[in-house]
Amino acid sequence: MILLAYIIIAFTLIQMLVSFLNMITAASLPKVKTSYSAFVSVLVPVRNEEKNIRNILNDLLDQDYKNIEILIFDDQSDDRTVEIIKEYMEKDTRIQLLHSDFLPVGWLGKNHACHSLSKKAKGDYLLFIDADVRLSGNPIGKAVAFSKKYNLSLISVFPKQIILTAGEKITVPNMNYILVSLLPLIFVRKLRFPSMAAANGQFMLFRANEYNSIEPHQLMRNNKVEDILIARYYKKKRLRIACLLGNTEIVCRMYSNFKDATEGFSKNVIEFFGNSFISALIFWLVTTLGFIPVFLYLPLKFQILYIIFYVMTRVFVSVASRQNIFYNLIFVIPLQVSLGIFIYKAFINKFFRKYQWKGRSIT
Repeated sequence: MILLAYIIIAFTLIQMLVSFLNMITAASLPKVKTSYSAFVSVLVPVRNEEKNIRNILNDLLDQDYKNIEILIFDDQSDDRTVEIIKEYMEKDTRIQLLHSDFLPVGWLGKNHACHSLSKKAKGDYLLFIDADVRLSGNPIGKAVAFSKKYNLSLISVFPKQIILTAGEKITVPNMNYILVSLLPLIFVRKLRFPSMAAANGQFMLFRANEYNSIEPHQLMRNNKVEDILIARYYKKKRLRIACLLGNTEIVCRMYSNFKDATEGFSKNVIEFFGNSFISALIFWLVTTLGFIPVFLYLPLKFQILYIIFYVMTRVFVSVASRQNIFYNLIFVIPLQVSLGIFIYKAFINKFFRKYQWKGRSIT
């Protein structure tokens, strides 16, 4: 047990160092010189997005980067999504609407939508973006310039999360806690190992020639965590990618309550751990109950070090993610409880094949 206690302290130290490295290096899209020559296809898959579609269309039309087309794929919405899109099509000819008559066998809805959009896109770059993302300033131009500067085939951004309700405060920060404390994001761009890969389907900018050659959404057509797997596949193909954290220019409110967050995160939480339930469970046990052997078997000075490492990890993750440090510290216990619920629900869903999203089974 003494050895276990020392291992836990060492792991917590590594978490702190990784999160500190991300805080100082894995910033949002940097202020690089913007080129307006590249034509960008902005591709938006939607299904029942009447609450969000006006916002994202307004944001896209207000972008400093004007050399774009906006293609929207409606995946059998039964609300006012299509009606709203048609209103905007009358205002701006850059907006086009595609429809889905049915979902082909063997495909998940979003993957089919993204693949279908890519077939109609004409851009030098393809930007896949979710309808609940909000943009301001010039993130498209910066992403294109960043891609050119570092010769990147794929850039993915984890948007800054808008967190308002109590249910969000005890769930949403878990995503960044796992990512920012375990993976040095600068290694995603610097190293070629497929294990050093991460991506978020909410904002993914592809170089079109490589995307059209690979057709990654078709390759991952039946996978619910296609974004992460596409990033790993690109790494295996020796293509350069980058994963960044969002700032005020790229934000998103993913979920508005505890139930939706639990349903959403249980869909992909295990993939953060290489699709290993054992690794996810060990991570949860160490970060939730690791203090027990440390406080039972080690001297006071090591207990103090453990507390410092643990608290500073939360602080560095919060700063890197542009989240509220105070809330992430005072809600640390419910955050760990909710993470355990995500992992448990992910296991149950996989065992009983009960994954549901937007009214569809995604098994």
